[in-house]
Parts: sequence; structure tokens; C-alpha cells
Amino acid sequence: MANTHDSTKTMSQEMQNIMDHANALVDATSGELDDRIKTARAALKERLTSVKGDYGQIEAQLLDKVQAADEFIHVKPYYAIGTTFVAGLLLGWFMSRK
Repeated sequence: MANTHDSTKTMSQEMQNIMDHANALVDATSGELDDRIKTARAALKERLTSVKGDYGQIEAQLLDKVQAADEFIHVKPYYAIGTTFVAGLLLGWFMSRK
């Protein structure tokens, strides 16, 4: 579970960096007078606002799914092992066919 938490934290940090760069771009173009830049800037600012809310919801759903999967594997480890084994067999069979 610690590895999953680290991966989630890394993904969260990367998304935050992307949003910070986009905000910096919006701020850098604030003095431009061209209509196309103003339109693009407004659209980007609107989209960033929308994405911040969506990202929070998606992150919460992802964490819920990961925790549910982790709990299932701890409760029924043989089901997880069997499913992985069967999936590996099928994948190997499909890859060996020509």
C-alpha cells in the first residue's frame, strides 16, 4: 500500500506542476493585446478552473478503487493469485499465436 501511496503522490505532484505551468502561462500573457491571445488565455483559464474540480473528484475515486482492490487482495489472496495466473496464461497464449 505504501508503494501505491507514493505513486499516487507522485502523480498528484505532476498534475499540480502542469496546472502551475498553465497558470504561469496565463499570467505571462496577461499584457498581450492580440484578440487571439486574449481568447486563448480566457479559454485556458476557464478550462483550468474546470480541471481543478474534476481532478479532485478523479483522484478521490482512484484512491477509493485502489483501497478497495488492496482490501480485496488482503481478504482473498488466492483469488488474486488465481486470476493473475489465468490472465498470464491467456496473455502468453495470445502472444505465442502467429
